[in-house]
Amino acid sequence: MKRIKFVGLDVHAETIAVAVAELDGEVRSIGVIPNRCESVRKLVKKLGPVEELRFCYEAGPTGYVLYWQLTALDAKCEVVAPTLVPVRAGDRVKTDRRDALKLARSYRAGELTAVWVPDAAHEALRDLVRAREAAKRDQLRARNRLTKFLLRHGKRPPEGVNPWTLNYMNWVRKDVHFEPLAQQATLLDYLHEVEHMAARVTRLEQAIEEAVQLAPHQMREVIEALQALRGIAKVSAVTIVAELGELSRFGEARQLMAYSGTVSREHSSGESCKRGGITKTGNVHLRRIVVEAAWAYRHAPAVTACLRKRQERVSEEVKEIAWKAQHRLHGRYRKLTARGKNTGKVITAVGRELLGFIWAIGVKVEAEQRKALGQAA
Repeated sequence: MKRIKFVGLDVHAETIAVAVAELDGEVRSIGVIPNRCESVRKLVKKLGPVEELRFCYEAGPTGYVLYWQLTALDAKCEVVAPTLVPVRAGDRVKTDRRDALKLARSYRAGELTAVWVPDAAHEALRDLVRAREAAKRDQLRARNRLTKFLLRHGKRPPEGVNPWTLNYMNWVRKDVHFEPLAQQATLLDYLHEVEHMAARVTRLEQAIEEAVQLAPHQMREVIEALQALRGIAKVSAVTIVAELGELSRFGEARQLMAYSGTVSREHSSGESCKRGGITKTGNVHLRRIVVEAAWAYRHAPAVTACLRKRQERVSEEVKEIAWKAQHRLHGRYRKLTARGKNTGKVITAVGRELLGFIWAIGVKVEAEQRKALGQAA
């Protein structure tokens, strides 16, 4: 008979605090080990037969390296959501030892929520799209520094020249000058940073194009299918797939909406039910993408030349779902705005419903892939 041991790991960059909870026994601290592969291997060997061990640790800045180390040793491991770990209201002492004990105890009780661990292909693509997202934020900061510097000194572009167009950049390079050398040096530095950020974004977007070509066939099919939706081009589709993995791991569309953090807060007691703003407890990268895409549904349903080109390689069933999404979401936008709702709230509501169509397309494509693999076998 197996004597299951639940092992809680409080992981840091250099150390790991370890605690063990016996199936029907005590919860005890094992101590602290270095966060090194050899130390982890010795720990597994020390705790007993690997088939009796169940490891868990909180998701964090150390990533999934420890997860891969433990699974390579044939040990079962789960990475849990840190925000969903139970916390006692009166507990005011926090140490690594206590955190490990709490993880082991909660894991044994089944009170922890595991997160999805991406495979190598999804993790590589996710790192790339997040690097591009960081570059876009840096680009925005660089542009703001330059525009505010010009505004402070009364430098305004000519009429009809829109910000950050080619004409705007040519105006800054050729027509904006300062007599004091200090201010001219500042201008050149800000301008160089803007150009550097633009080149960085372009380079990362090209890398995303190349990475998609080298991605597994199943992943590419889902990325192509999601682009049938209005407002979701290649970078957005890649981000969704990289952040979510297989969409069929969500049993229904509402689970995906909850995962994105776009569902409303709720406080119910007896006959009283109060709802607030969105929870924002899910994947922030996914939430940003769908809210940005939702702005496209302000416009009446239409298949533009760009959208038609993106839909060339997808099935008629996927096109039908995308067309249904346009009618449904545009109608939703008009209905909510007609009721006087705040535009930001309306777009968030549309983005939440857009996730339902994303789920429907992803599940359909993945089901077709499984069917094709079954027939091939």
